[in-house]
Amino acid sequence: STMGKDKPVKDKKEKKEKKEKKEKKEKKVEEEVEAVEETSKAEVVLSPIAKPLADSKLSKKVLKLISKASKKKLLRRGVKEVVKSIRKGKKGVCVLAGDVSPMDVISHIPVACEDQSIPYVYVKSKEELGAAGSCKRPTSVVLVDIDGKSFDHQDLYDECFEECKKVQIS
Repeated sequence: STMGKDKPVKDKKEKKEKKEKKEKKEKKVEEEVEAVEETSKAEVVLSPIAKPLADSKLSKKVLKLISKASKKKLLRRGVKEVVKSIRKGKKGVCVLAGDVSPMDVISHIPVACEDQSIPYVYVKSKEELGAAGSCKRPTSVVLVDIDGKSFDHQDLYDECFEECKKVQIS
């Protein structure tokens, strides 16, 4: 009969430990987000080819789109993956980081995007781009590729697509 009394105490202890772990994890995630925001507030050295650069409003929209697409697995991250998708004729919105050094790493991507008539835009930092794509690593380029797939945030995608087309240099 004493066994029955010990078990609920153990369950409470386990629940408390789980709750503490969860809170620690949430706190860690919040700290990472704050750290990324602080680094993005610091002065970032932009490369001279980072045009068209998204203003803060468009930047927020694009990063929001990237995070939504990332959750639905409709995102291509990194130079190699993006170039491969562009060459295969995938359509979407291409977002590049403006602080990539050396800039030669991504300098050929805008040309490829123009050839395939894919709108592209630069954001200020690769850290922002990586965080939006729900990955800890800074990312130099992403392609939101919803090629014929169902996407819950189609209106946001269309809006970003049109705004990126508007800021394009003719």
